[in-house]
Amino acid sequence: MNRPEALNALDAQMLDDLIEVMTPLDKDPTIGCFVLTGSTRAFAAGADIAEMSVRRYLEPFASDMLAGWEAIARLRTPSITAVSGFALGGGRELAMMCDGTSRRPAGICRSHV
Repeated sequence: MNRPEALNALDAQMLDDLIEVMTPLDKDPTIGCFVLTGSTRAFAAGADIAEMSVRRYLEPFASDMLAGWEAIARLRTPSITAVSGFALGGGRELAMMCDGTSRRPAGICRSHV
């Protein structure tokens, strides 16, 4: 993931990009594993609040906002997250969706309580 200006905040475009890249590779028998990385400062800082702030209350439900995450969860190729820096909220959830996580000592993983 490469949105360092937003600490790799997860927006719709990033989700679409992940699905676009990973879905065809999931069918490729020569691919043994996906490794998702962020930057040294942040794996992913969670949902992109700027993108969400303009939505009305029920819009995420009406637009099936989580369908993309379900597409990633359906991938059959094993996946690992390499967490260095923050993995907050949705970033931590993405890491938990994967089959494993490699965390550098500086990696901080927090989910919403």
